[in-house]
Amino acid sequence: MMLANVRARLGREDAQLVLRLLTGERPESARHAEATLADRGLDPLLDEPELLQALIAARQSAHASLPLFCYVVVRHALRRLGSDDRQLADYVASVLLHFGLRERARRLADTDDEVYDTLARIAEDVDSADPHRAFLARAHLGNYALWLSGLFPDHIEHRRYRRGGPDLGYYEEMGRRGFRLAAGHRLAERHGLAPLYGAAAEAFPQLRRALNAVSDSLLFKHVHTPERLMRQVRDAFPDDRVS
Repeated sequence: MMLANVRARLGREDAQLVLRLLTGERPESARHAEATLADRGLDPLLDEPELLQALIAARQSAHASLPLFCYVVVRHALRRLGSDDRQLADYVASVLLHFGLRERARRLADTDDEVYDTLARIAEDVDSADPHRAFLARAHLGNYALWLSGLFPDHIEHRRYRRGGPDLGYYEEMGRRGFRLAAGHRLAERHGLAPLYGAAAEAFPQLRRALNAVSDSLLFKHVHTPERLMRQVRDAFPDDRVS
């Protein structure tokens, strides 16, 4: 089960690296940052605008842990779109961490033997007779739709234009459906996840656009296609219905 627990995995070495990246050799800045860390914890420092650029460009950032890097890039991408929900950023970062390992993106759980290749196939199990499997399938439908539409929008757009595949709107619809169904499952209530899934369903288009920004700027930054340009225009002016 995916949890919003990336920040909880950040340790002393992560905090020390954040301090070094933000303050460099400036004693006064170091004292201020250390006071902030002692009084308010790591969260305010993770939100500092300079941290993302330092993680990308500074030589010291080679020592950054993957949880630290994933959380910071997601958190800053969401903040640029107006979302200040740390728990949502934490959850999306958790999806990136888990789905980046082996074939986890195509399985309901780490130990599950079933491999899913499409959202439609996952959707077949959201009403499984096994309540636990139904719950996992609902959450996975949301997670997988976010993973695909967030990090690989160019692939989706290419298939749409060249082969008549589903567009990003389809992925958003399926992702929101998965998170809504997960939020309504009794196991979500039992584990305290219903509010998180509900928030993810409501904010899905924003989450997708935030991950698109991460993909465009970090993963596939040298890609320049008409499909990418049209997608970016549609997202910049969603009410204009650019096709």
